[in-house]
Amino acid sequence: MKVEDVKNTAVIGFGVMGAGIVQVLAQAGYQVGVRDVSNELLQRGLNIIKSFLSKSVEKGKMKKEDADAAVSRIKVNTSTAEIVKNADFIVEAVFEDMDLKKKLFKELDEICPKHTILATNTSMLSVSELAKATKRPDKVVGMHFFNPVPLMKLVEVIKGDATSEETVNVTKELSVKLGKVPVVAKDSPGFIVNRVAAFLFPNEGVRALAEGVATKEDIDTAVKLGMNFPMGPLELLDLIGIDTAVDVMESMYKKMGDPKWKPHPLLMEMKNKGLTGRKAGKGFYTYK
Repeated sequence: MKVEDVKNTAVIGFGVMGAGIVQVLAQAGYQVGVRDVSNELLQRGLNIIKSFLSKSVEKGKMKKEDADAAVSRIKVNTSTAEIVKNADFIVEAVFEDMDLKKKLFKELDEICPKHTILATNTSMLSVSELAKATKRPDKVVGMHFFNPVPLMKLVEVIKGDATSEETVNVTKELSVKLGKVPVVAKDSPGFIVNRVAAFLFPNEGVRALAEGVATKEDIDTAVKLGMNFPMGPLELLDLIGIDTAVDVMESMYKKMGDPKWKPHPLLMEMKNKGLTGRKAGKGFYTYK
């Protein structure tokens, strides 16, 4: 299979990440089927995309006809079988739960075409372990996008133990067609970005806040101006989702056994109170 053979795509899960993945696929000219568990969630995902595209048109970054064309390529349904029956490439973007993902991949393996590549947008779970739920482990690959998907250039392509070079190449080339820059990583805890920086430095930012080193605003400002980062550690956690950050760090701690990965107690408290960041309207900062 070559990237030119990819005509129809599907995305399972229409949350913030799923909506972003759907949008970039549709903007790149691909037909995209989308499945989620309710019509309400499907409509919410569509609204996220329409809002983003509408703002792009208002700012003169794209033509209205191009935005309308992208939306017209998106078809939604609560039926998995209906969405994936003609799919050449599927991206899974559901919750970071291995049992849930395994159940889904087993189902996809049974109902989608034999040539279909199954990609997971996981940020922390083992691609090799997930592939064991299927009879096509050579066609299972990690395709880790970053939030917000339409703006972030990077895609981590994760090669599982059984992932074929053909599957890796198609995934890399598809990423390029979506306007992204792919990097290839082996299937290891945290892959590249999450292991090196994405959660360790924000966790230390939380520690500094809890110890009264500085205000949240000054911590974020210092990191942005002193390290030339686009946002500070606390702003980043609000964007990622504090619940997601806690889940990733706890998973990394279990896998690596290194206490540096333990989420700070303040993060645990905020997760338990539902103060999960932008998506909840309140985290370290308050959002409309």
